Amino acid sequence: MKRIELIANQSVEEDLLEAFEKRDIVKSFTKIPGVHGSGNSTPKRGDHIWPEENFLLLVFCEDPEAELIKEAVSEVKQLFENEGIKLFISNI
Repeated sequence: MKRIELIANQSVEEDLLEAFEKRDIVKSFTKIPGVHGSGNSTPKRGDHIWPEENFLLLVFCEDPEAELIKEAVSEVKQLFENEGIKLFISNI
């Protein structure tokens, strides 16, 4: 079993969900909107200086679904190379 954490700019949320839907995956998840932070792209703080925000998606799934999620995220990352999209997968 895998624990997946996906942190991404709100602007790509719909594209990611469509990529999951196309593969019939990520039926159960927890979404945390309005996630603030700083990484390899511009800061996301939701304020007047750095107005953008991220969201966090938590998914618990079996290994085959985790591979499909990686594939879908890769596809979206290729479309939006300058947007912050990070995927973390842990064994549980």
